[in-house]
Amino acid sequence: MKHSTALPTMRIKAFCAAGTVLLIVLAAVSLFTGKYPLSLEGLLSGDPMQLRVFFTLRISRTVVGILGGFALGTAGFVYQTVFRNPLASPDVIGVSSGASAGAAAGILFLSGAAAVTLSAFAGALAAVCLALALSSLDRSGKNSTIVLAGIAVHSLAQTALMCLKLTADPERELASIEYWIMGSLNGISSYSISGNLLLCLICLIALFLLHRQILLLSAEEGEARMLGVSVGRMRLAVLLTSTLTVACVVSLSGLISFVGLLAPHGARLLTKRNTAGTMLLGGILGAVLLTGADILARSVAATELPVSIFTSLLGAPFLIYLIIKGRQKA
Repeated sequence: MKHSTALPTMRIKAFCAAGTVLLIVLAAVSLFTGKYPLSLEGLLSGDPMQLRVFFTLRISRTVVGILGGFALGTAGFVYQTVFRNPLASPDVIGVSSGASAGAAAGILFLSGAAAVTLSAFAGALAAVCLALALSSLDRSGKNSTIVLAGIAVHSLAQTALMCLKLTADPERELASIEYWIMGSLNGISSYSISGNLLLCLICLIALFLLHRQILLLSAEEGEARMLGVSVGRMRLAVLLTSTLTVACVVSLSGLISFVGLLAPHGARLLTKRNTAGTMLLGGILGAVLLTGADILARSVAATELPVSIFTSLLGAPFLIYLIIKGRQKA
């Protein structure tokens, strides 16, 4: 028995180690990828322009790619575990689109990066609360209910976003909103990320400290209560923390598609388990996906492309695969 439980644990550690090594390699590539050429010789020689670009732009962008991807992958794991649904992710249940609508409202009616961040969080919070309220109307207990509710919330958020875009100044505000929606790490600098990243890091630490309760929430409600979990309060606390985590990323990068769906699924496919180690691996895979997609976004064309193009190229076929797999099991 000890041997059978040790093997999966070693497998998870091995995958986490391999993912970390790959992430380190991608981070090194990210630091030297961009329109302004950087070289190790130039940095070591103290070239002022190279040092300014490196410390102000490249390091900040790489850190956001790593931490943002890790946050989206971890939040996706939490959503899927709490809702007991493999399709429940920040994209599918409307949290990301709600955050984008909130950020658009902040761009139109408020000023400052902090205000946009708070607006993005308010939009994401409204989206998850509405999705929970709609799903509670169905007493059947089907796992698909939250996904259907999320689709409805996503549609409402998109409608609100379109209304906001209609009232925006075409030359200034509309361009800023479109920039948020496309999803990009371009424009991130050391001057604009400190508050967001600190809050995101705090939320991630809280989620990992609550990993036992998160895993217990995947059980039936009666079983979770017998194990000492206050299901209603804990579910609300976990979802709010995950929502704030996603809002911190979206407020910096705009709408990044499919990372929160792909990363936790990839972790489960590799480990065949649903544990705290799988949650960590999901975060690492999310960081690998977003960092890799960002490298492609600024290197495959003369102009920088939206990051979501590359995450969607992976995510859309994977979503189709999950649908086909689900039908075969049925």
